[in-house]
Order: sequence, then structure tokens, then C-alpha cells
Amino acid sequence: MLDYGFTEYQTAIRDLAHEIAEKEIRPIAAEYDREAKFPWPVVKVLGETDLFRVFVDDQFGGMTEGTPIMNMVIVTEELSKACAGIALSFAGTALGAIPIILSGNEEQKRRWLPDVAAGKKLAAFALTEPQAGSDAAAVRTTALRDGDHYVLNGAKQWITNGGEAELYSVIALTNPAKGPRGASCIVVEKGTPGFSFGKKEDKLGIRASATRELVFEDCRVPVENCLGREGTGFITAMKTFDVSRPGVGAQAVGIAQGAFDLALDYACTRRQFDAPIGSFQGLRFMMADMAMKIEAARALVYAASRHIDRQPKERPTLYSAMSKCFASDVAMEVTVDAVQIFGGYGYMHDYPVEKFMRDAKITQIYEGTNQIQREEISKVLIAGYHSRRAAATAARAA
Repeated sequence: MLDYGFTEYQTAIRDLAHEIAEKEIRPIAAEYDREAKFPWPVVKVLGETDLFRVFVDDQFGGMTEGTPIMNMVIVTEELSKACAGIALSFAGTALGAIPIILSGNEEQKRRWLPDVAAGKKLAAFALTEPQAGSDAAAVRTTALRDGDHYVLNGAKQWITNGGEAELYSVIALTNPAKGPRGASCIVVEKGTPGFSFGKKEDKLGIRASATRELVFEDCRVPVENCLGREGTGFITAMKTFDVSRPGVGAQAVGIAQGAFDLALDYACTRRQFDAPIGSFQGLRFMMADMAMKIEAARALVYAASRHIDRQPKERPTLYSAMSKCFASDVAMEVTVDAVQIFGGYGYMHDYPVEKFMRDAKITQIYEGTNQIQREEISKVLIAGYHSRRAAATAARAA
């Protein structure tokens, strides 16, 4: 891998995450995928080794050294090289905690973040609903004020860490008449009366990650659990995706690298026609393209992450969407090619490479499909073009 200028701390957490991936995750990845088991033993190790602290503000129990998104990306990539589903226990918690980090007041951060940083409580982010997927503004779950409580009614669908997390950052309508402008972000704690979980989804990939429906039936939550002002929930959601999408990109890079490593080893050891199959130009060119795409995706994800950390007041929508979209497309291409290099063996559950292909697909879908990412990218580009044209016209007129 290229030298990306990691700090001493970032090198340390990368090496630690790599060690955990190889010693704790890789030996159980196939079993946890096959049985769709949530990786609590790995979560315990991540907590004991302080890896949940890398994305939490220092004053609330974290250890970021000022680069929370880059740190989160580094750890997510390394864990995903062994199993993307197991890695989601970490990455999904970061996603669920980001709304608190971005929009919570100091009391809320002191109340919830130290336990997240210590690995004592996992978190989850709840936006998607049966009728609100790509159209995130179409949420219908309500949180109507009743004295000093909100009463939540509705359901959220396909929630990562669902049923396992203790903290849920939920987007709900506190003023339904205003549509998206009436949405708020409210933290709901597991065990709150009226809050329950639907069935655990039986998925194509990331099967070691729990994905469940959240059900709210007259669920009473204190008003003090609202992050930011009422009506700013949709803004919080979009800002959350702006900083979390490089994490999906990092997961995709890890998946692609994990599959490539297996394919390279197989190409160098599998013999056909009295020679390693890696000696044939068709496969050599394929592997060269795979390696180039992975490194390009990694560079974009790292650059976007650093940009977010260095420019916290700037909306990074363009680069965040690019990093997620490009890296996840690369992951899908690389894992399909890795299966091809394995040939018939690659199609069998007995070999690990097919799992990487199954895991890669979701990175093109969640936190905004790649079609939505391209919409976001093009909107920023076109708006920038018109802004520059207007500024140039004004300058000429002056």
C-alpha cells in the first residue's frame, strides 16, 4: 500500500484493527456468515482495545487526535478485509453516534457518548422506512409532543445493529404538516416501553450484521432526547451521511482488498496446463486492473475523510458521495473478478471468495444507492457551475 501519511496514532490503530481482523474475525467469519450470528465476542474485543474511541470526541471519552472520520475509515477498512458483516458492528455504531456528535448538546453527549466510546453500548441510525428509502424525505414515523414527552408511532426498516444496539438515532416527524421540515432526530433507548423489534432479516450478504425493523407503538420518549431544535432532523440526517459515507467507501475498499488478496494467492498457487494460472496474460491483466482500482478507491476515500476532518464547517457532499459511489462500484467489480479467477471453486461456499462478492453488493445500496450518489454529485457540480457563471457575470458588470 502507498504511504498515505498516517500519524503514529493512525498507524497504531490500523495495526491493531488488522491484528483483530486476522486473529478474532477471520477464523469465525464463515461460521457467523452461515449462521447469521451477531459478533458479540468481537464487539467485546473492540471495546477492550479502545477501538470504539477513535471516532468519539476526546472530551466525551474518545481518542480521536482530531481526525475522527479518518480514524473510523482506517479501522472499518481493516476489519472489512476479514468480514464486512462483522465490521458493521463497529461502523454501524459510528453511524448511529454521528447524529449525537453533530447535533447533540453537551449534556446529551455526556449522557450517551462515553458508553459508546467504551464499547458498552452500540448505536444505530434509523431513517429508512417501507415507503422512505431513496426518498428519505418521505418518512411517516411521527413523534408528537405530549407534555414533556414525544409519543412515537411508526416503523423503521432495514436498520443496521437493529435489536442489538442500545441507542437509536431516529428521524421522526414532530410536525407532520411541515413534511421534511417537520422532522426531528430523537434518541430512543432500547427497553423504552412501546419500542420493539421486528424479525431479523435473512440477507444475501453482511449476514453477521443484525438488520431489523424497529416498531414504535405509543412509545414515550423524553423531549430532552431530541438532538438540536425540532424540525432540524432532516438536516441532521443529511449531515450525518455527508460524514459517514466515506465509512461505506472504506468498507468497500476492505472487501475489495480482502477478495483480491485471496485471488492473488490462488492465482499464484493454482496450476493448470503445467503452470500457475497467474502466469497467463488474461488473468495477469485482470489482476492489474483490480489492484489499480482498489488503490484509486482507497486514495479517494482517504482524501474525502481528511477533507471532512480538516474542514468541519464545510458541507463535503460532493467528495463524500464520490468516495462511497466509486469505492462500492470497485468492490463489486473486484469481487466478481475474484470469483472468476477462482473459477468453479469460487462459486462454492467452501471457499471464502463468494462471501466477499455477496457482501460487496450492499455497499452500492445502503446510505444512499449509487444512483442517488450520482444525483448528489451532479447537483453539486451543476450548482457550482451556475454559481461561477453568476459571479463572473457580476464581476464583468462591475
